[in-house]
Amino acid sequence: MPSQPLIGVTTYFTRARWGAAWDLRAALLPGDYPHHIQRAGGLAVMLPPDDPATAEALVRRLDGLVLAGGEDLDPALYGATPHPRTGPPVPERDRWELALLDAALRQGVPLLGICRGMQLMNVHAGGALNQHLPETVGHKDHNPRVGVFSHHRVEPVAWTRMGQLLAAPAQVATHHHQGVSRLGTGLIASAHAEDGTIEAIEYPGDCFRVGVQWHPEADDDLRVITALIHATTAR
Repeated sequence: MPSQPLIGVTTYFTRARWGAAWDLRAALLPGDYPHHIQRAGGLAVMLPPDDPATAEALVRRLDGLVLAGGEDLDPALYGATPHPRTGPPVPERDRWELALLDAALRQGVPLLGICRGMQLMNVHAGGALNQHLPETVGHKDHNPRVGVFSHHRVEPVAWTRMGQLLAAPAQVATHHHQGVSRLGTGLIASAHAEDGTIEAIEYPGDCFRVGVQWHPEADDDLRVITALIHATTAR
């Protein structure tokens, strides 16, 4: 049996309560992320924030990288002032994940950015974010209820990697109030929502370097994560 690829998933520190009395700072990751990777044939390992100087060595040990969803990025990273609806910055996570992303791009490690992870890819490439989509698109369909995934339709761009993966419009799990406003250098938009919001981005070329604004781990559709797993065997 061929060895299973090792897929690192970013996580974050936050206060958590569990058991009879524990209330401590914890490295947290929703269980759907590792389960999704495992179902696609990978081995999942959590990557809590660390010294960015260690990112290069860590990524060398990985076969693939998933940049998980979570808190809003610090608007200072793309030269903006915080919107009233933007969450407080989490600099230790921003620095760590930018370092991991930078290392993965340099080393040619396949990567998938999910929600915040896609936004991080865009900002890393010099792009910018819309800090509160409802003010631009005129509705709350991307995040109608905080803490609950809803679904909306995305249209892939036919000639892109995402277009090949999805082949047709798809219903995807969504939970975000921010999105891409200015696309980063070298990236292409490879899927859109019906309101025009960019829902997937990717770097052209043979290496799998894709970001999706939706949450594939919240659904049974394994096409995106399976593509990442397959890409690790092609290195």
